Amino acid sequence: MKNLNIDTILAQAGSRRDPHTGAISTPIHQCATFRHPALGESTGFDYSRTANPTRQALETAMAELEGGARGLAFSSGMAAVDNVIRLLSPGDKVVITEDLYGGTYRIFQKVYAQYGIEAVYADTADTVAVEAALEDKAVKMLFVEVPTNPMLKVADIKALGRLANDRGITFVVDNTFLSPCALRPLDLGADIVLHSATKYLGGHNDVVAGVLVTKTQELGDRLFFFQNSVGSVLAPNDAWLVLRGLKTLHLRIEKQAENARKIAEFLEKHPRVKKVFYPGLKNHKGHDVQAKQAKSFGGMVSFEVDEPALVPQILKSVKVFHFAESLGGTESLITFPAVQTHADIEPEIRERLGVTDRLLRLSIGVEYAEDLIDDLRQAIENGE
Repeated sequence: MKNLNIDTILAQAGSRRDPHTGAISTPIHQCATFRHPALGESTGFDYSRTANPTRQALETAMAELEGGARGLAFSSGMAAVDNVIRLLSPGDKVVITEDLYGGTYRIFQKVYAQYGIEAVYADTADTVAVEAALEDKAVKMLFVEVPTNPMLKVADIKALGRLANDRGITFVVDNTFLSPCALRPLDLGADIVLHSATKYLGGHNDVVAGVLVTKTQELGDRLFFFQNSVGSVLAPNDAWLVLRGLKTLHLRIEKQAENARKIAEFLEKHPRVKKVFYPGLKNHKGHDVQAKQAKSFGGMVSFEVDEPALVPQILKSVKVFHFAESLGGTESLITFPAVQTHADIEPEIRERLGVTDRLLRLSIGVEYAEDLIDDLRQAIENGE
């Protein structure tokens, strides 16, 4: 059947893959090597670094969900980022979101800079600023987070796609914060979509994984060459866990976004909260862009309190929220980006971007919203 709704595709992700048994759930092929039928013949699987049936089921499902030609699954989100950077050569530049995940900043600044690949940081929510940065002929890639981590700025993916496509620049979109349920960047001009599948795709805080989906088969084949050569592939059991997570992704995203809106509205009215960053609020600068290009405002909320001393009180006092890194799971998490996810970014840069000692980031789960609000209220107002 054609034109199935994404909810249907997700609910049956990985199904119908085993004609021999009819198993509804993709089997876990915990196997390193595969027997050849005869000399010069192959089943399509020879060695699991190159291809594994369970990982292939996930890769195929992700390509379908993102509307791409080829999917690739990695041992982590950072392994997927690393694979993308291998498309570049010494002397190349990449224009990248300035308030991005600290791990991505680290790999560009402290790993690949020494090989002559230069990252040029820009406010990718400012299309004019990006256009100016792309005028440099050495720029070969545009790398964008949407929304950004942790300031939740919103880039106009379609507008940036036109700029990159017109110049022959590879356009990469990190879609970790939204997922294909909310946004399909390939439809808007992106060449590559990236996910830390540890987050919303897996959805249960029980697997570390990364995914790339390419718009064209040719680009997918180039990235596969790097994946197979380097070997940072996703293990079969982990691929199965991500497939399992995909089946409820649409349900979780809807609930998480609903909870996030309620929590953002509560925080916006609290006297000790000075700023709330959530695209679902109508006063957010990226609200209209997000409403136009995506089906959801997501489940991430950041907020700034009135003084640094309040941060440790909140982190110590929450009882429903977990004080932990990561995001996208069924459980709600609270994170202090300046000392956790973004510690590798220089303090003066963090301060300029707004990642201050007063900023907290929330990953909203699927709990009862009022329980989450009550927990934040008591943590802010009274502590333990």
